[in-house]
Amino acid sequence: MVTADLKDKIPPNNTEAEVATLGALLLDPEALSIVLRYLRPEDFYKTSHQRVYESILNLFERNEAIDLITLAEELKTNGLLEACGGAAYISRLTSAVPTSANVKYYAKIVQECSIRRTLSRIASKIISNAHEESLDVRFIIEEAERHIFEITDKQYSGSFQAAKDIVAKTIEAIEKLYRTKDSYIGIPSGFPDLDNLTSGFQNSEFIVIGARPSVGKTALALNMAANISIKHKIPVGFFTLEMSNMALMQRLLSSEARIKSTKLRSGFLKPSDFHKLTDAAGKIYEAPLYIEDAPSLKLLDLRALARRMKSHYNVAIIFIDYLTLISSENRDLPRHEQIAEISRSLKALARELDIPVVALSQVRRESEGKRPSLADLRESGSIEQDADLVIFLHRELYRGSSDEDTPQDVLTELIIAKQRNGPVGTLKIVFIPDYTKFESMTKREDGA
Repeated sequence: MVTADLKDKIPPNNTEAEVATLGALLLDPEALSIVLRYLRPEDFYKTSHQRVYESILNLFERNEAIDLITLAEELKTNGLLEACGGAAYISRLTSAVPTSANVKYYAKIVQECSIRRTLSRIASKIISNAHEESLDVRFIIEEAERHIFEITDKQYSGSFQAAKDIVAKTIEAIEKLYRTKDSYIGIPSGFPDLDNLTSGFQNSEFIVIGARPSVGKTALALNMAANISIKHKIPVGFFTLEMSNMALMQRLLSSEARIKSTKLRSGFLKPSDFHKLTDAAGKIYEAPLYIEDAPSLKLLDLRALARRMKSHYNVAIIFIDYLTLISSENRDLPRHEQIAEISRSLKALARELDIPVVALSQVRRESEGKRPSLADLRESGSIEQDADLVIFLHRELYRGSSDEDTPQDVLTELIIAKQRNGPVGTLKIVFIPDYTKFESMTKREDGA
């Protein structure tokens, strides 16, 4: 009987399941399309089984037959046959399992043992880091969370898919777009002209919205977040590093209720305003919008909070207001290198969480009075390099409304300066300063 102490020292493994998996692959090479979704060579505990599986993959990649003879020859050619137990051991693999019907079950057992071994290694690393006084506690936590989320993604579904399966799904998506006409592959921003050019905000993309101060970066991002969460009921995460959450909510209420923001700030409201305010508050209350009020937020903290939003609320998109207010962990680096680190990290975060990450950014003072370009992104060229989509806001200087009762519309340009997977161009939207709200020209022309 295995004692508890001895069991703790032996990494989790299941030799029988490993043998059964390999034997099933030799009985039925077609089963490899199933196993590939769950296992990589390093998931096998025994080194000999890792080498056998690698050899099977090599045969598969060369489109050669997979059986006892070809496998033994592959191992022999690479000088691995004897290390794997010789031809006799290889031939015994097929006798360990009568059929390949349960190969998915065997593969999942092997995968689960691999995950348990990984968890053990991570736990040991966390303990080691915890006793290292020179390491920042937040760094230790961030590293632990990152490794845990990597394990969550270790379900290797889709590692191998036939073209016939992919094309069927693609045609289905195209037919859906054809039938609905107003749908997009990605998350709709609420501005049809923009969504027509981008097909919505795409998963895993790092998106930058740039403008000079007071042009409306926050208002645009908030309008987009409101449209996504209120109209489409898609969960949204919003990090506000510049404004308090109550100030942000005042803007949102003003925009949704169409009440002048100055009235909300001063409290000089009409009875009719309260009705509109209540209706808007009810819509916002039901919306899956999650706001993080975090001034001077550290990069590691932001990543950890974003993972938590994704895990707890399944947010489908994250907005960050704004990029250059995020604090780097290494304050000794030049500022442009800090921004480069932040930019790369946000790009990696979008890919890790498989959602769009939209970050606001200021542009250089030199762009004042002219249309901004990619070169105007402030403090680091890496933002331009890392971003999948760059959108600039531009308009002439706004002087303010002279009419107390009639809101003044301000024509604003939305410039798509970079789109990795689509066209660039310029479109017009309308800014209503009294409500700090942007609206689409298309909706205005349609009378919406």
